[in-house]
Amino acid sequence: MVVANRHLPFPHPPPIARPYISPTVKTFVSLPHSTEAVIPTMTSSSRKLQVMTPVPSDIDIANSVEPLHISEIAKDLNLSPLHYDLYGKYKAKVLLSAFDELQDREDGYYVVVGGITPTPLGEGKSTTTVGLCQALGAYLNKKVVTCLRQPSQGPTFGIKGGAAGGGYSQVIPMDEFNLHLTGDIHAITASNNLLAAAIDARMFHEASQSDKALFNRLCPLDKEGKRSFTDVMLRRLRKLGISKTSPEELTPEEVKRFARLDIDPESITWRRVMDVNDRFLRKMTVGQGSEEKGMSRETGFDISVASEIMAVLALTTSLADMRERLGKMVIGNSRAGEPITADDLGVGGALTVLMKDAIHPTLMQTLEGTPVLVHAGPFANIAHGNSSIVADKIALKLVGPGGFVVTEAGFGSDIGTEKFMNIKCRYSGLTPQCAVVVATVRALKMHGGGPGVVAGRPLDHAYVSENVSLVEAGCVNLAKHISNVKAYGVNVVVAVNVFSTDTEAELSAVRKFSMDAGAFDAVICSHHAHGGKGAVDLGIAVEKACQSITQPLKFLYPLDISIEEKIEAIAKSYGASGVEYSDQAEKQIEMYTQQGFSNLPICMSKTQYSFSHDASKKGAPSGFVLPIRDVRGSIGAGFIYPLVGTMSTMPGLPTRPCFYEIDIDTVTGKVVGLS
Repeated sequence: MVVANRHLPFPHPPPIARPYISPTVKTFVSLPHSTEAVIPTMTSSSRKLQVMTPVPSDIDIANSVEPLHISEIAKDLNLSPLHYDLYGKYKAKVLLSAFDELQDREDGYYVVVGGITPTPLGEGKSTTTVGLCQALGAYLNKKVVTCLRQPSQGPTFGIKGGAAGGGYSQVIPMDEFNLHLTGDIHAITASNNLLAAAIDARMFHEASQSDKALFNRLCPLDKEGKRSFTDVMLRRLRKLGISKTSPEELTPEEVKRFARLDIDPESITWRRVMDVNDRFLRKMTVGQGSEEKGMSRETGFDISVASEIMAVLALTTSLADMRERLGKMVIGNSRAGEPITADDLGVGGALTVLMKDAIHPTLMQTLEGTPVLVHAGPFANIAHGNSSIVADKIALKLVGPGGFVVTEAGFGSDIGTEKFMNIKCRYSGLTPQCAVVVATVRALKMHGGGPGVVAGRPLDHAYVSENVSLVEAGCVNLAKHISNVKAYGVNVVVAVNVFSTDTEAELSAVRKFSMDAGAFDAVICSHHAHGGKGAVDLGIAVEKACQSITQPLKFLYPLDISIEEKIEAIAKSYGASGVEYSDQAEKQIEMYTQQGFSNLPICMSKTQYSFSHDASKKGAPSGFVLPIRDVRGSIGAGFIYPLVGTMSTMPGLPTRPCFYEIDIDTVTGKVVGLS
């Protein structure tokens, strides 16, 4: 492991276990704290929930609570009106100037929430993140900000549904959170597709014009009969090593080098995007119009959140940094093998203009009135799966010393938390003190050999009746996640997200196994059914874990080793015995190495349903060979991403998508059926 520097808080003694009656399971289980003993007065903007049993639908709960005006949430954070722009009554864009004003303030505690390898139904990671923050803010009187990704409309209308949390631990307004929000994903879609259009247009015009004609059209005469370079053109000249600043000074050879990109169509990796699951756009042909005769090529669509521009948004640290990253995005190569960037196409500045509002995080609230920053939404299986650096940085300053910023990393910790540590923390310079691993009895039974779990189908009897041995067998998956996360030097707290069918014996088995595997603590949580009150013990455990950290952050690999060595370090953390590269993958690795990109971190594109490349291999498989089908680069975002197995960057719709349930009440105007 590679060690990073971090502030070391004073150690704190470990928690003492004491009996607790779970309000969901109604049986005695062993928890580290007594909930009844630690319910203080709620904070000024928080509200007490009137919970119902059984728990109503997510959208019904969300619609039953009138959100506070977002200015009240901002006021509780001591956020000046000068540093946010209202987007209606319940949303606001927090400006980057908020960080500038607070940059000398000490940060609060930084907590990342990951999970075990999930079932297709999800294990409540977003719900746990929100419930934990409701507990910290509304019940434990801590300054807290939840940092979440913006959901894609693909899963919202597809299989998984929304990502606002669930039950009594949600972000509201839930419909606005899950749909357009403040338009950031639409801005990404527009930016991405502008670049795609620029690529095809440039190849089209270069095919029909001489070097001189092309140059003259790129640098037209002004009213005074003079030609000039724009700022983005000067960037290209500097890249070519040409220091001249006047078009008239260029030699014919320099004119050719400047004007003719000579893009190799076979090398183009940039694809168009849309924020809908549409399997029929995975492969398509463009250039079929009569005017584009002879210019057709095969390409396809990705889902918008897989765009490199989404990754840039999530990893950028300032507006100036975003401008540089967008301009450096590589779309393919010239026929001579030189990387072609967005700035070479002249579009880097325009992309930044389209993204200028999207760089600001969106302020929202939970059901219990605690603040939420929503920003960026890269998938974890096909991208790096974390919300933005700027949101986390602003939040850490807003909560200040003793406060908490809780951010979620997508899917299991082998994917989201690994990328959080090795990619996000590398670029942000931030260090987490605690990592939460969310587990469910349901998922552990699946990993223990239970029947397959399929979205849209009723659960097998094994998942709704007691089977301690099945749970214990599946805990090998939990143990692997605990071990992997502990290796980064953070304290691990296991949050067991309770379902009404879980039993005392099953929950006790999970907690015991977690502690034996090295967790700092393991807490049974009922936040879905009880909101923040059901996660108070989790909040206490997380606080103790943050106060008790005694070692520095460790990365899984250094950046100065080869691309292959970094891939193999990650594969080893999955349990692989080796890596197998296709000819295409080896060719791409050689190319990126020659182009000088081998010092970038790695972002594995892998199934979320197994430590391995095979989704059917549950538990903690080992000794397998990880197949790398292809390797691509998100150079502007700042990582190399290998494609493991048959991962697709455009999901498809199932037989019965979520949109069957979604409608609008034409009397009240409220959304119904959203989950």
